[in-house]
Amino acid sequence: MTGNQKIISSTKSAKLLLLQMRAYLALILVVAVFAALSPTFLTTSNLVIMAKQVAINAILGIGMTYVILSAGIDLSVGSIAGLSGMVAGWLLTEGLLLPMFGVSIFFNVWVVILIALMTGAFVGAINGFLITKLNVAPFIATLGMLYVARGCAMLISGGSTFPNLAGRESLGNTGFLVLGNEIFLGLPLPIWLMIALTIIGTIIARKTAFGRHVYAVGGNEESAKFTGIRVNRIKTLTYVISGVCAALVGLIIASQLGAAHPATGEMYELNAIAVVVLGGTSLFGGRGTITGTIIGAFVIGVLENGMVLIGMSEFWQIVVKGLVIILAVVVDQWQQKIQHQTLAESA
Repeated sequence: MTGNQKIISSTKSAKLLLLQMRAYLALILVVAVFAALSPTFLTTSNLVIMAKQVAINAILGIGMTYVILSAGIDLSVGSIAGLSGMVAGWLLTEGLLLPMFGVSIFFNVWVVILIALMTGAFVGAINGFLITKLNVAPFIATLGMLYVARGCAMLISGGSTFPNLAGRESLGNTGFLVLGNEIFLGLPLPIWLMIALTIIGTIIARKTAFGRHVYAVGGNEESAKFTGIRVNRIKTLTYVISGVCAALVGLIIASQLGAAHPATGEMYELNAIAVVVLGGTSLFGGRGTITGTIIGAFVIGVLENGMVLIGMSEFWQIVVKGLVIILAVVVDQWQQKIQHQTLAESA
């Protein structure tokens, strides 16, 4: 290799490193900018509020990461969050009606949470079935499910809200509000849930056969089939994981508000995709990390919080988030191009 070739190679390596570190650099940049623009940005109260929103985006993003790693996409996560919150609200306030006996059964709050999470898993499994068995494109399948799940959320209550989810002692269903509001060791419970899911998600992705198979399927589905990987099962499980994470988000929001509304989670799929792509996960599959997604969630969280603090119009906030997603995809494609060039030169 000549001197010029070494310089070119070193330049490409430096560019690649910067691209790989883009989420961390972006986080440092947005924190510095909003800390300078708003005196209240770094106050304890604001940081706690921001961290709770980050937890919502991060939990959604963890599930979405598995889907995108397998070269899929899930546009239904926001609607699943709304549907699961409504299921919990219905069970807590009205119970399960048994017409033949003329009574309603009210479940313990943990059973309610489990049923709501299973609702998310079920919708995710349907997404997986449509994609793997009926060969529906992930974009179309999950777009359709976005409408189906949102419609079901509205049908449960006729479009109205389930208020006062605190439950009643006489029914034995109190305690739901703890999920979104309890403070443990100085931090809200949703933040601890985010930390726990980050650790679990990272271990699964890096240390288990399932995690390795997800990367393999996303990297090259045909090759994965030849090595004996059950591709359809892996892809379906990624959508189930995404559905469960979305359902958990719906439960957290309902708990924080003390009420369940069918419109909960609207446009959340935008945030979920944004945090994953910002965190360095390739939309083409096979490359990315859970920790990168968490950093991406912090970038989006800081951006949203900072724009509110400086009084930016809500309409401009939507424009900025859209531009961030476009920029993240452009940077990801640039990174992929440089990686391919580096591999070709080293071959």
